[in-house]
Amino acid sequence: MHARPVHNDRLIDALRMQASAAILHDPAVRASYDQLKARDVSHNAALRQAGNRLAGILHGRLKTRTIYDGATAWSNRQDDLAA
Repeated sequence: MHARPVHNDRLIDALRMQASAAILHDPAVRASYDQLKARDVSHNAALRQAGNRLAGILHGRLKTRTIYDGATAWSNRQDDLAA
């Protein structure tokens, strides 16, 4: 018998909505999403990974009490954006 993973449906929906909006309005998030799609990752999996990344960035901002800076948050993607 396998344990059933438990998650918060409202949180999952909110992260999916945030990621969907972010890929439309933030070039760094879009570059990350496009890179995942180029590796044959499904739309839902790519959105989930973008949402997870955004949640991690939010957690870091709240923990350090700093303002969001896209250049810092997506610094590992700067090479992708420059190309």
